[in-house]
Amino acid sequence: MSIEHIWNNYRVALKSFIARRVSNPTDVDDIFQDILIKSYSKLETLDSEKSLKPWLFKIASNTLIDFYRKDKPVYESDVDNLFDEDIEDIKAELSDCIVPFINSLPEENAKLLMAIDINHLSQKEYAEEIGVSYSTLKSRVQKSRSMLKQAFDDCCHFSHDAQGNLMDYERRAKQRKRCD
Repeated sequence: MSIEHIWNNYRVALKSFIARRVSNPTDVDDIFQDILIKSYSKLETLDSEKSLKPWLFKIASNTLIDFYRKDKPVYESDVDNLFDEDIEDIKAELSDCIVPFINSLPEENAKLLMAIDINHLSQKEYAEEIGVSYSTLKSRVQKSRSMLKQAFDDCCHFSHDAQGNLMDYERRAKQRKRCD
């Protein structure tokens, strides 16, 4: 895996990522260049090609944070808020997929998730309603959520930060029709 290959595949997305957060085009170019240098110098730390995109965007995020910290004093909460808007956009995009993905599950699992996660019925109430024990229902909910997670994973590759928070996603080419 060469830096040229990586850069050809991700430079447009990275530049767009930076431009959404920095208004001055000269600063965008400088930050972009810093990311290139950092990714080149740390390429040997990349574990696998599968983690390439999250790795690059983590470098980009850290470089943006460094940019804002050196430019002027920034409070930690301000740095954290740099990405909140994009994360909310990502969550909004993905929320449009939840009900169709739930409906693609077997009927029993779909009904269960619709009642618990969409209609916010308590698990205890739903267990009583369908006549099963609470512990049985909890197991079914866990299994159904696992199936839903698999549907999302089949559709998209998700990037998370070190704390496990969603940072970005990329649709898998072979699943585009299903996810749209």
